[in-house]
Amino acid sequence: MWDMNLTLAIDEQLVKRARKIAQAQGKSLNQYIREQLERLTARDDARGWIAEFERLSRQSKGHSRGWRFNRDAVHERR
Repeated sequence: MWDMNLTLAIDEQLVKRARKIAQAQGKSLNQYIREQLERLTARDDARGWIAEFERLSRQSKGHSRGWRFNRDAVHERR
């Protein structure tokens, strides 16, 4: 696979704000946008979602540190 250069017309203020967000995460704007596009396109891959869910399910071995699900608390019911 090879990288493709892409030219976009984006508002200057939007680019400045996005660059700050990327920088806060220790990334270049190019890297940040590439990762966002990867996430966006991964949503179309149902098998990928299922595989990720299964992988995360296998990793979960009761690391709740004592926290237990409480439906009323989650929904702020009293």
